[in-house]
Amino acid sequence: MRELKVTTPGRMRPRRLRQTQTMRDLVAETHIAASQFVVPRFVLPAEKAAEPIPSLPGLAQLGRDNLVAEVGADLELGIRAALLFGHPEDDATKTADGELAWDEQGAVQKAVRRLKQEFGDDLIVVTDVCLCAYTDHGHCGLVEDGRVVNDPSLEPIVRTALSHAEAGADVVAPSDMMDGRIAAIRDGLDDASFDNVALLAYAVKYASAYYGPFRDAADSAPQQGDRQSYQMDARNVLEAIREAELDEDEGADMLMVKPALAYLDVIQAVRAETTLPLSAYNVSGEYAMVKAAAANGWIDEARVVRENLYAIARAGADQIITYHARDALQGKWL
Repeated sequence: MRELKVTTPGRMRPRRLRQTQTMRDLVAETHIAASQFVVPRFVLPAEKAAEPIPSLPGLAQLGRDNLVAEVGADLELGIRAALLFGHPEDDATKTADGELAWDEQGAVQKAVRRLKQEFGDDLIVVTDVCLCAYTDHGHCGLVEDGRVVNDPSLEPIVRTALSHAEAGADVVAPSDMMDGRIAAIRDGLDDASFDNVALLAYAVKYASAYYGPFRDAADSAPQQGDRQSYQMDARNVLEAIREAELDEDEGADMLMVKPALAYLDVIQAVRAETTLPLSAYNVSGEYAMVKAAAANGWIDEARVVRENLYAIARAGADQIITYHARDALQGKWL
């Protein structure tokens, strides 16, 4: 038999640092701490409620008592931030201008006051600032002659942000994607002596099909048309950098890229252009697909979630907004 000659590798052997879990942990380049997670929560205008969300397995729309219990359990795991999305009483209360979005007795406003009363500075309360759940047309701004108009939409958006700040929110996060809303909100907050309330800009928000389950959870789907005239085109990344730079110049304290997994290159590109804290939103469709595949036995949920979260962090996100946070920490998936 002919003798085979096998070339021995040189002195450098990368596998030496992969031999055990302990060694792999020692040299790991990317780490995620519980304090980096922000958990989205859907708040109902009720004291007690827990309505399961079919398209988001394991999640529910919550009344205030239930919200306090869930957030308390998160805090025990080290999760210190919640992002609140609200609901009006019912569809009949929705209006063209979404005025209930800034009602001081609204679901978000009451929830903020309750959470700050219960947890104080141990919890960072972030509020989504948008009109879509409260408008009868389901758009994020005002509609005139079938078109979402920009400048007239700024006043109700600022009103909403101010109502959240008055309730005690630590961070307000406008998600509407109207031009100039960061400057308008910052000026409104400062003029009302809320200069210590931080502003997290949904700076880079794409018009994405990955939002499907969220619109089910928040009851915020447009009644006509879509959001492509104000949310970003999936084909663009240079535009993302422009949007991020504009929001930074207008006074944003933190920036966000949404969605996360299909836009890892965008997270990386924005990270390279700013020194502000950068968040990425691991959105509802990304969560739901993992849950559905895992329920069918097609994937190992723990390993896939682990890979996804590390990919988001590796791309450059400082904070990760995700529905997977509790499972990942309880299951020690990270």
